[in-house]
Amino acid sequence: MNAPGMDNPLLTTDLLVVGSGAGALTAAVTAADLGLDTLVIEKGNLWGGTSATSGGTLWIPCTRHMAEAGVEDSPEEAFAYLRALVDEEVPESKLRAYIASASKMLHFLEDRCGARFRSVKYADYHMDLPGAREHRSHEPFPFYAGRLGPDYATLQPMHPGAQAFGRVNWTIVEARPMITKRPGWAWNTFKVMARYYLDLPQRYRTARDRRLTAGNALLGQLRMALNDRNVPLMLGVALEELVAESGRVTGALVNQSGQRRHIKARRGVVLAAGGFERNQAMREANLTTDGVTSAQWSGSQGNNTGDAISAAERIGARLEFMDCAWWAPAFRLPDEDRARPMFVERSLPGSMIVNRQGRRYMNEAASYHVAGGEMMRLHSDACSTIPSWFLFDARYRAEYAVGPLLPGPPAMDKAVRQGMRDVMKRGRTVEELAEAIEVPAAVLEETFARFNDFAARGEDPDFQRGVNGYDRYYGDPRSEPNPCLAPLEKPPFYAVKIFPGDIGTKGGVLTDENGRALDTDNQPIRGLYAVGNSSASVMGRTYPGAGTTLGPAMTFGYLAAHHLAQQQP
Repeated sequence: MNAPGMDNPLLTTDLLVVGSGAGALTAAVTAADLGLDTLVIEKGNLWGGTSATSGGTLWIPCTRHMAEAGVEDSPEEAFAYLRALVDEEVPESKLRAYIASASKMLHFLEDRCGARFRSVKYADYHMDLPGAREHRSHEPFPFYAGRLGPDYATLQPMHPGAQAFGRVNWTIVEARPMITKRPGWAWNTFKVMARYYLDLPQRYRTARDRRLTAGNALLGQLRMALNDRNVPLMLGVALEELVAESGRVTGALVNQSGQRRHIKARRGVVLAAGGFERNQAMREANLTTDGVTSAQWSGSQGNNTGDAISAAERIGARLEFMDCAWWAPAFRLPDEDRARPMFVERSLPGSMIVNRQGRRYMNEAASYHVAGGEMMRLHSDACSTIPSWFLFDARYRAEYAVGPLLPGPPAMDKAVRQGMRDVMKRGRTVEELAEAIEVPAAVLEETFARFNDFAARGEDPDFQRGVNGYDRYYGDPRSEPNPCLAPLEKPPFYAVKIFPGDIGTKGGVLTDENGRALDTDNQPIRGLYAVGNSSASVMGRTYPGAGTTLGPAMTFGYLAAHHLAQQQP
């Protein structure tokens, strides 16, 4: 029987998965492996979601890969670290469920699905806390695009900010020495670029790199597992409403090419369609500081408009952490469709961030979530941080990249692409730079003098930049005694306007330890699950380490599939 007003006949499946990112495909692959008839729908014309455009890293404690790397870890130490960060708004049972199941999910993908991951030496973002470790972040091995066949053409491409020179795919292991000029960086750069340019058949056709890494490699592996299990992934199918009968979610009303369809889901629905960061109205209702927010500051792809979150709320789901995002200082080029988060540039020596009064106000090398959060938290008339300015000198300009601004001498500035020139200011003196960015010259000169005096000694008594182990991860070891600090002394001086950007929102449907959606009375909504940025993050308002977006999304997708497989149709 069709639902009223349907233009097309009913579709029926055991599990309907809404979204096509890492959490969605993990849920679908797991469910199919457990014998469930599964259908994945994606409202866009490309699959992979924001996961595909990301670094593709998973934060997973207690894996066999950590043991192979000689790093000891335990569930109790992982819990101690998370509990020190994540406040009581997230119950202990949910944190422990994640810690207990994350490595099982990873090993399932490797042992049953042929995926390959490795533990990388990547510092947790708060190395000063008990239980912090290196090597909990895991990245997928590179993946050859040809294995996807025609599905490669519709894979969401990488964010240019996550690629070398805006077009070449690289792994974490390859990227770090190239960015920070660690020993061997030149040879490493040669190998990465040679591999790209020597792929002559592909270079004749397109600039797109078919050696997939990071998020594209992760999604490539998951799509292969999905295809091996004959799970259909339908593009251009948008969720409109959830269908509930007698207090149980039994399917959804969707829009496919302008026509409404009813998809019946015998076991349930998993919402894994991302957050709401590209929905200006939802941002204004939840993410503002003094009424200031913009979807243009987000680094995520444009389909994340909160459809799944809103649909769940309309049937009584409880929402949490709607005022939170995975923050990151970012700048937006006028010729790109999303912002460029600044993950690395802030840690390198010879740079600093000032507010509109011309003063520093934070540790620039802190994790991007902390730094972006400080831009939001501290914004006021007295300390106007939205926008702020990222400053650097000619020495920094010659050594390091800033987005698409590649290292080079000031004489090359006229050759910089127009979009970057539009957001970059320059001054031959500090006073001239102050005039260009409209901050008080006397204050900026005082800021320069104080910062340079301390930086020359490798100190930052104001904000302790370079003290935390994470700060130093992306520092330049040639800068002694502090890899994150060097004076800004060599003219000309540069400034790039930055905003409190994000890589996604972290508020959404409140769930339990099995990924089940909870209603406003904290009771499970039968047949409804939510994972990833469609759900309220298990990490609460914090960001413990690289991969604490994708790791939980995939783990709770795995747990949701196991739970609903035990439910009767």
